[in-house]
Amino acid sequence: MKAAHAVELKNFGYAISLIQNILKEAPGFLDARKTLRKVEIIATRGKKSFLSGLSTASLKGAGMVKKDPVAAMELAEKTLESDPTNVQINHLLKEASKAAGYPEIAAFALETIVEANPTDTKTMHELGEHYLTMGRADEAVNVYSKIAEINPGDLTAVKRSKDAAATASMKKGGWDTAQSYRDLMKNKDEAISLEQKSRVVKSVEMIDEQLGELTPQWEEAQTNVDLTRRIAKLWEDRFEQRQDDESLDGAYYYYHHTNELVGGSDPAVARKLSTLQLQRIDMRVKALEDWLAQGGEGHDEAEAYRNELAELKRHKAELLITEAKKRVERNPTDLQLRFELGEQLVRAAQYTEAIQELQRAKQNPNARLKAMNLLGQCYTEKNMLDLAVKQFQEAASEMLAMDATKKEILYKLGLVFERMGKKDESLKCMKDIYEVDYGYLDVAQRVEQSYGS
Repeated sequence: MKAAHAVELKNFGYAISLIQNILKEAPGFLDARKTLRKVEIIATRGKKSFLSGLSTASLKGAGMVKKDPVAAMELAEKTLESDPTNVQINHLLKEASKAAGYPEIAAFALETIVEANPTDTKTMHELGEHYLTMGRADEAVNVYSKIAEINPGDLTAVKRSKDAAATASMKKGGWDTAQSYRDLMKNKDEAISLEQKSRVVKSVEMIDEQLGELTPQWEEAQTNVDLTRRIAKLWEDRFEQRQDDESLDGAYYYYHHTNELVGGSDPAVARKLSTLQLQRIDMRVKALEDWLAQGGEGHDEAEAYRNELAELKRHKAELLITEAKKRVERNPTDLQLRFELGEQLVRAAQYTEAIQELQRAKQNPNARLKAMNLLGQCYTEKNMLDLAVKQFQEAASEMLAMDATKKEILYKLGLVFERMGKKDESLKCMKDIYEVDYGYLDVAQRVEQSYGS
């Protein structure tokens, strides 16, 4: 709101500064970038750019794309402030946005280049292809049509324009087969009906009815991203109600197909796939644990099932770590994500790897105490007991209330002191807990035995 007001007052420098700060906090805020670019273009109109040739920012940013794509996006935006339509820097923004999982911003960067260079057919081809990977077939048609107007001999553009038009037609559903105005109205009414259905909580019967309508359409148009995504969501909704293998397999299949159609460019779809994989593992783990608990231990194949259970848990830990690492790679400066990665590494008993992440996570005030708690656990498991004591003591000293977290930290500290042979220090920790919570674990037994009772 402040930025918009600054634009109205033609205070462009202040507006640019505000929006750049917003984008540091929310790099995926597309509307903010569009506003920023408009303001920059107005502010630099008639001014000579200091950027020319292969700029230093372009070279530096290219090296940052893989390591820290969000930082590369920030560098590109800062550089575009004085030359908003610079081709190389907009290409840098495009590559960084793709790497960071923001395909819409990558499209905007290409759009900026094309708008400033309306005969740049090479970039237009790239934009058209990018639109198709995002499922924006209508816009791809417009781009390829413009290329064909500029160069009628560009047979690739002509062919892709036709292909994109066919995809767009199928996406609208039924328009290519309509015989009359009444047919078109009928298709429109059906589309509205389906949209209304998607807005309410669906019963399994409603979901099955919609799947029955959409699946035959999909079989005729398996490259239709929107249709594939809708079917995937229906199977996901069905699984939430039924919790059955059929629904889970259906959701996974169609989300996997969606992911392939968009070339892995949609982080939301990737997260869905990861979640579904974990749910599949959880269902099998629960089934095995229930079977073993209900008498399966005495079965001839019990050992094989125990091994499968252990392998499933190991695989789940790997998936969680992989997903946490991806989030850190996309946002390397987010200390909360560092903590979450460290937490998963601790759960997988990868203590050495966890230490580095948790040490950085300590700098986040919201995760500091939890990070120190886990660091103490890591040092304990690595038999670095003096370092464990230091972490637990530092964490406990920063907590005023004897809440669940402080009790947990003091208990762990007491156990470390016990391993070090420091009985008095260990007993003091237990007594501190005993005074406020008699029933905490085996604290009462430990304290009372010290009095000979």
